[in-house]
Amino acid sequence: RDFLPRGSGIVTRRPLILQLIFSKTEYAEFLHCKSKKFTDFDEVRQEIEAETDRVTGTNKGISPVPINLRVYSPHVLNLTLIDLPGITKVPVGDQPQDIEYQIKEMILQFISRESSLILAVTPANMDLANSDALKMAKEVDPQGLRTIGVITKLDLMDEGTDARDVLENKLLPLRRGYIGVVNRSQKDIDGKKDIRAALAAERKFFLSHPAYRHMADRMGTPHLQKVLNQQLTNHIRETLPSLRSKLQSQLLSLEKEVEEYKNFRPDDPTRKTKALLQMVQQFGVDFEKRIEGSGDQVDTLELSGGARINRIFHERFPFELVKMEFDEKDLRREISYAIKNIHGVRQVSERRRLLRATQTGLFTPDLAFEAIVKKQVVKLKEPCLKCVDLVIQELINTVRQCTSKLGSYPRLREETERIVTTHIREREGKTKDQILLLIDIELSYINTNHEDFIGFANAQQRNTQTNKKRAIPNQVIRRGWLTINNISIMKGGSKEYWFVLTAESLSWYKDEE
Repeated sequence: RDFLPRGSGIVTRRPLILQLIFSKTEYAEFLHCKSKKFTDFDEVRQEIEAETDRVTGTNKGISPVPINLRVYSPHVLNLTLIDLPGITKVPVGDQPQDIEYQIKEMILQFISRESSLILAVTPANMDLANSDALKMAKEVDPQGLRTIGVITKLDLMDEGTDARDVLENKLLPLRRGYIGVVNRSQKDIDGKKDIRAALAAERKFFLSHPAYRHMADRMGTPHLQKVLNQQLTNHIRETLPSLRSKLQSQLLSLEKEVEEYKNFRPDDPTRKTKALLQMVQQFGVDFEKRIEGSGDQVDTLELSGGARINRIFHERFPFELVKMEFDEKDLRREISYAIKNIHGVRQVSERRRLLRATQTGLFTPDLAFEAIVKKQVVKLKEPCLKCVDLVIQELINTVRQCTSKLGSYPRLREETERIVTTHIREREGKTKDQILLLIDIELSYINTNHEDFIGFANAQQRNTQTNKKRAIPNQVIRRGWLTINNISIMKGGSKEYWFVLTAESLSWYKDEE
């Protein structure tokens, strides 16, 4: 039967799912107009063209929505074929710029399924290595287990050339091999050449051609039909057990669900309690994942949850501490006033003060030192409390993000947010008390005998060690001329300097001296 549209350019613009079903009578029917039975196959062709245009328009547009056609006939073997569009490289008419990508995606949707067989059609007058059909089949079926090669236009090959190596499965081997066919030309179609006559001409071509004569029984459209039917039957037989077990497991889960709903009472309080508990537990899980950093959906637009809190601790808090600048002059003046105020009317000489410092371990009197240090330690309170506020705010934001799943139940969402936020606020007060207590502990006693503390004795000891180190000759690693460019302090642009790199320092000399 001749009912598939043929012509130049892209003719198949929608996938056609063609089911051939063995029956005593011959007719066709479409899924989109089930009530109508087509006995005239010219009408079938017209309906395919009309249905294609209905979805894709008349100017070469394409669509992945398939047309379903069933053909019942005593002259067919049970077989399901999907006719897909050919791979177009350059867009024409109303076709989008990414037409090639769209068609490839459409084809991959069908051929990626493990349960399908791939019929890779390649013209014989084209290099097999450049075949788009075989290339795409290779992508989804690298071992060639479900790909059948079909070679067309064998009668159009240049004189002196043939496709014998390909058809004998020697050139690019496929597990299921290649079958050669000779179809009607466009001239034959236009001239309404009978398909039976075309099949007879095809048979004659294979029997008379010296390169294909020995394999004529394995060539031609009738043989392709038998092979497809046989291979599809075998393929179904192989895939059926896994399909059956998959369906059985789906059936069991559905039966279980049906059993649950059989005794379903919408007003049953236990169901409501269970649903409530599940939602609250899910909220807890989501909150923990956002803080711990193992959520299902990772935010790629901004930091949130645990990552933001980590940033507050390791970036924002140190920054707030660094911001606490103090004026060195003011500090020196405060130290001076503190020392003088401690001594009051009993101002002592510098020498006696040093002597006393040696005994106590401090340059300055203890009380003066503590007064100055405590004043600096107290300044830590503000950035520490600010850090707590930032962390609390981030926790509350995280709670709001996690309750978004409860959007269908506004009162539940509101109540959950209120309870959790209240709890966080309670902990905030206790956390701030704990931090202030830690700072008060630091203020209550300053250990000047600690080994890390640089008092007079430690300073003296370190000074001696430093002098010993300096006694060792300073080792020169490298010296030489280097040019410095584009420094604003140098008006002359680039200039050469004599550099000396030692183990302790890097020095450079501005001039010959």
